[in-house]
Amino acid sequence: QVRLVESGGGLVQAGGSLRLSCAASGRTFSSHAMGWFRQAPGKEREFAAAIGWAGRNTYYADSVKGRFTISRDNSKNTVYLQMNSLKPEDTAVYYCAGRGRPTAVDATTVEEYNYWGQGTQVTVAS
Repeated sequence: QVRLVESGGGLVQAGGSLRLSCAASGRTFSSHAMGWFRQAPGKEREFAAAIGWAGRNTYYADSVKGRFTISRDNSKNTVYLQMNSLKPEDTAVYYCAGRGRPTAVDATTVEEYNYWGQGTQVTVAS
């Protein structure tokens, strides 16, 4: 069983940056693809970014492409989401998720992931 704990959320002005971290417990982290999702009030949870087990392959939603960067450090059992040029519409609870397989190809839906963190709030003020 892998446990995920997100951190790094907060309040930021539009145009600013935040870096989210997701620390994982468990020995299988380094062999699993990981993803970041977000959920705004009254909306469904949506895909933001995903990364394969080795960190070489990354995937992004069109809404964050060019502004967000997903990365991982398997030696630290941690996955990151660097968020730049933040917009008010990026306001949401951000969730880290793990997939029980190494590749992140087509891993853009909630159903593709097996375990989740508790989420961290990101609020972007205009």
